[in-house]
Amino acid sequence: MKKLLMAGVCLALTAGAAHAQTESVNIVVGGMNKQIYLPAELAVKLGYFQQQGLNVQLTDQQAGVDGATALLAGEVQGVVGFYDHTIDLQGKGKYAESVVQFSRAPGEVELVSTKIAGAVHSFADLRGTTLGVTGLGSSTNFLTQYLGAQAGLAPADVTTVGVGAGQTFIGAMQHDEIQAGMTTEPTISYAVNSGLAVVLVDLRSDASTRAALGGPYPAACLYMSNAYVAAHPDVTQKLANAFVMTLKYIATHSAEDIADQLPPDYYGGDKATYVKALDAGKAMFTPDGIMPSDGPPTVLKVLSSFDPAVSGATIDLSKTYTTDFAAKANGG
Repeated sequence: MKKLLMAGVCLALTAGAAHAQTESVNIVVGGMNKQIYLPAELAVKLGYFQQQGLNVQLTDQQAGVDGATALLAGEVQGVVGFYDHTIDLQGKGKYAESVVQFSRAPGEVELVSTKIAGAVHSFADLRGTTLGVTGLGSSTNFLTQYLGAQAGLAPADVTTVGVGAGQTFIGAMQHDEIQAGMTTEPTISYAVNSGLAVVLVDLRSDASTRAALGGPYPAACLYMSNAYVAAHPDVTQKLANAFVMTLKYIATHSAEDIADQLPPDYYGGDKATYVKALDAGKAMFTPDGIMPSDGPPTVLKVLSSFDPAVSGATIDLSKTYTTDFAAKANGG
């Protein structure tokens, strides 16, 4: 009888544990194989979501703006995208906040086709060209608009089209559908190494970002609606725990070790190039998931210069990010 009783207790505990792990969370990623969004897939492969008792489903989207749309529609609980969307959304009367800040810089560059590179010495020289971004309304579009405005270009001076990243971006440049464009690794390295393009503006490091944008530009993050975070602090904390562990893994492991955890299709058939790009760029990731305090004002300044939803609006930056969950994940 005692053995049966103990068996019954074990079965009950097992059932309880299984029930505790049925919490499902849907997160959309604005480009799964972009290195800037590396923590999403890496957290899955390292088993950190499962350790936290979460069943996280990642959905791949071509651009971050698609993630914001899905969040507003209630289709997902979180977005792995750029922090700047939280400011843009607040300007439109919607509230979302960065819960875990992945990076301190955009990790992107403006590439120029080698067909015209000889005549392009600054962003102002792109007048009359067609520029590629991941999607209209995306963060690459935001940054392109800002760089253009700073160079004295009016919106009508260039044509901007959404071409995604990876092979769709490279194909658009190869076929002269775009003459320049903003993209991220590993697309940057593939385009440059093949002789297809050269770098015009580099936003892959904190120093180069400060030079180009006038300050730090915290970018990739997990953002969620403020209402969801307030209603589900336990789930939010578990997500923060998993992502902070992932960021610590990135900070303490080599690029090759990290790449070994990822699916082969992330390499685009060239693992060596992927690893080299990651080795050069992984310093952009925060080691603790906490928003740098001087970052949000720069992002607001950038968006205010061209975004009609933000320009002139009263933006409460304290509602666009929180450090509470990341701090707790770090033992704070």
